[in-house]
Amino acid sequence: MEKFFWGNSTSSMQTEGGWNEDGKSKSVYDIRTATESSSDWKVANDNYHNLSEDLDLMKDLGLNMYRFQVSWSRVMHDGDGNLNSKGLEFYDQLVQGLLDRGIEPMICLYHFDMPLKLANEGGFLNKKVVDDFIRFGKIIIDHFKDKVKYWITFNEQNLYFQPGATHYAVGIDLGRKETIEDIYQISHNIMYAHACLANYLHDTSNNKIGGMLAYAATYPSTCNPSDQLLVARFNEFVNNSLLDAFVRGSYSPAVISFVKRYHLHLDIEKDELAEIKKMKSDFIAFSYYRTDVIDASKVPVDCAPNYYLKYGKTRNKYTRSNYWDWNIDPQGFRKVMDDIYYRYRVPVFPIENGIGLLEHWDGLHQIDDQLRIDYMREHINELKKAQKEDGVEVLGYLGWGLIDILSSSGNMDKRYGVVYVNRSNHDLKDMKRIPKKSFYWLQNVIKTDAKFI
Repeated sequence: MEKFFWGNSTSSMQTEGGWNEDGKSKSVYDIRTATESSSDWKVANDNYHNLSEDLDLMKDLGLNMYRFQVSWSRVMHDGDGNLNSKGLEFYDQLVQGLLDRGIEPMICLYHFDMPLKLANEGGFLNKKVVDDFIRFGKIIIDHFKDKVKYWITFNEQNLYFQPGATHYAVGIDLGRKETIEDIYQISHNIMYAHACLANYLHDTSNNKIGGMLAYAATYPSTCNPSDQLLVARFNEFVNNSLLDAFVRGSYSPAVISFVKRYHLHLDIEKDELAEIKKMKSDFIAFSYYRTDVIDASKVPVDCAPNYYLKYGKTRNKYTRSNYWDWNIDPQGFRKVMDDIYYRYRVPVFPIENGIGLLEHWDGLHQIDDQLRIDYMREHINELKKAQKEDGVEVLGYLGWGLIDILSSSGNMDKRYGVVYVNRSNHDLKDMKRIPKKSFYWLQNVIKTDAKFI
């Protein structure tokens, strides 16, 4: 069996900073402004200027994998222009720095930060932009394929098949209401782009690539058959249809039937379906933070399954939650791994997991984040059970943002790291890195391969 990967995951805009340096062009995040409860995105945790220190912290922690994003707008002028050699040099330094420290790099090609020029052209609703992304992806694959063995294309790809898809696929307000056809067209366009790059990687190297979902196990609120049915249909549309494409090369029959019955007008070409048909996945990657519950009585009778959670989501009375009402469900983590592996028999790879907590450093004492330790312990234990008791092939466990980064909403107060970064939403302070109590706990977990927990 291959070595187990203990690692860290990040995105470029939540981590790097250096938003206007060395020829980087603008992304949609560069024009977002700070609010009362969030920062702008210009500095993040300034990994761009603290690269060696951050890599040394990861090595000291014992990590042997780092999943990061190559920023499209940093390495390609406006996303569709010339290659920016200075931007590419940053990732050369990052990859070599990882390898020098014995840390396996994993590249993600897109994590929602659409180049601003391409957003104004409609983002992934526009097939020209899809082609631009494929060009970008092939350039990055060609450049790094001899040093980087593990790849993903799109972060949390099923988010493009739910309400708010245009937020992730475009990143700016298009000035019109999102339609169900938008959601289905975006999802297909992105699956086609993923297939093209997965096939290209397999054709040109022995490297590994897989699809990635944001996976929250979804439960029925009661044993009412309507609750059970809606959860099954939601899972089939939002998760299984994409997994079917990743592994089997075709969408779920339920999704195909829905498109036909409701006469959705989609631009889907035969050569695009052929590219998807050719695709295979070496693993299925996913993020996992919490679980959801659906109450069928809240869902309109004519609602598309993609919207079930929007209308039917209800609170889980059996689980605890953090300050932001994200519930804590370690057994759901095990359920997700079981569900994926039993249906597809492809190795599973949780590449994001963690809990956001309110934390403040007094400038002197170690931060006691016992709640984070408890969260990680419970989830790692369930992962080990999935491996040892359920027979699931799990490639590793990557935490999310183990050096504090901006949250997905830009809130620096919502901290995921085992290393504190000394800044707030509106005060950059000194950006000092300070290991928390959880850093040393996780260090021991990795050193013993989780035997002591």
